[in-house]
Amino acid sequence: MPYVGVEQQRLQRGLAHRLGLELALRLDLPVEFIETPNNRLETYLQQGRLHLICNANPEWVGEPQRLHWSPPLYEEEDVLLQHRDTAPLTSLQSLHGKVLGTSLGYVYSAPLMAAFADQRILRQDVRDLDTSLQMLDKQRLDAVIDMRRNLAYKLAQHPQLRLDFSPWVVQRYQVHCAYGPHLPVAAERLDALLVELRDQGRIEQWLEEALRSAADSPAAQAASAR
Repeated sequence: MPYVGVEQQRLQRGLAHRLGLELALRLDLPVEFIETPNNRLETYLQQGRLHLICNANPEWVGEPQRLHWSPPLYEEEDVLLQHRDTAPLTSLQSLHGKVLGTSLGYVYSAPLMAAFADQRILRQDVRDLDTSLQMLDKQRLDAVIDMRRNLAYKLAQHPQLRLDFSPWVVQRYQVHCAYGPHLPVAAERLDALLVELRDQGRIEQWLEEALRSAADSPAAQAASAR
């Protein structure tokens, strides 16, 4: 995945890995990557079990004022994948009565969350994105929502899937890092380092490299050879 690439229960690649190693080198500090469910990130930051998370946004946590937020590092958007044999999903209303594959603990746009709450749209949390896409390919879901880069990465890995992007962009947003109160360095120093990496184009470069790597994966090459 472009943001978090886990193999054998260890973070091995992706933006979080590249960024963590670069910050550790520049700050001369050890780094440890801890896999954490979305719904525990905020608690772990407050407790000091985590010092830093990236790929975050203040709207996704319950008490954003209790965390320090870096300047914006890049843009993302939540979009839909749908089966190519179905009519294009072009608005929130076009999802009414449908089952949408989602990620456990993830907060989506306010209109979509309201539609989940009153069951105009049926939310189905699925354990991982690979499973969601397989279910969608078999039409056991009507659509899947995730970040565009995550979905593009998976489609490049699995070109045999009969899935297309919906033309509707559910939500665009800026992505930040969030720091807990137990951060072992000054937040302003970390802000400056992140802005330097952003302005040098390093963060965008790492994301592009991660997306290109998906097409070179063994799974993608095997699918293309069929």
